[in-house]
Amino acid sequence: MPPCCAWPVITLSLLVIIESPSNVEAGSKPSPELARHLTEIVTLARTSPMMTIPAGAFLLGSNRVDNDPYGGRTQFDDTELPQHRVWLDAYEIDRDEVSLGEYLAFLQKQNVHPSDELQKLLWHVITVHSVSGQTLSRWPALYVTWAEANHLCATKHARLPTEAEWEKAARGSEGFLYPWGDATPSSTRAMFGQHHVHEIPILAAVDSYEEGKSPYGLHHMAGNIAEWVQDWFGFDYYAYMPERNPSGPPIGRYKSVRGGSWKSRRVMLRTATRGGASPDQRAATIGFRCAR
Repeated sequence: MPPCCAWPVITLSLLVIIESPSNVEAGSKPSPELARHLTEIVTLARTSPMMTIPAGAFLLGSNRVDNDPYGGRTQFDDTELPQHRVWLDAYEIDRDEVSLGEYLAFLQKQNVHPSDELQKLLWHVITVHSVSGQTLSRWPALYVTWAEANHLCATKHARLPTEAEWEKAARGSEGFLYPWGDATPSSTRAMFGQHHVHEIPILAAVDSYEEGKSPYGLHHMAGNIAEWVQDWFGFDYYAYMPERNPSGPPIGRYKSVRGGSWKSRRVMLRTATRGGASPDQRAATIGFRCAR
């Protein structure tokens, strides 16, 4: 399998159990000019509507394929094996990824400055690339730690989706290969495979790409920004997970990340592909959505 992850690949030898990490410190105080732009982005923030996912079983994971190494049905790695039916109670999940405007509004209410990485990016795209506040407000949130994502969802009387909830919302009850079905990913269905010499994110509005919607009407369950979920990443969890409402291992080192990002290759857009990252990590490739 070619190297293609939008997040660090978790190998079995690295999966060490540790305690849940503390929050990452906030950024430094922004300059007055950047602060004005941040305020503009916050005033344009909009919350995503939630979509109801009905109770019932769905196909989670993949069947092993060993004779077609680059085929769409070939597992990314053994962590998505075996495929089996899992029952989930009804739940709601954001139609769209949490937007940058909503994330900045959350930080403002917490009296926390955006991280230095995010401030640097925003200053660059505003001053060098002339990206408007309206456009930035509809970008997905990025450079977000798992704890921040979890906290923002809690302020909305919600939470991060479990990994199983995320996968059902992405692929429907019958196990679609991609959110839109089994057709090959294209530039009209997902934002992926992008590159910028300075690693500037190439992002789409959270409510865009109608052709790429999941069976339940969710946007960007493949590409744009990869998404934190609630669960600790368990490399062998599928082998022993409960058949009803699985919520992941009790502890771990990495939190699961799903869906691929703007810079991912096609294999990371598969609805069954799994990955993980340190909960303290801030990345231009990881955001989130909420559920309840």
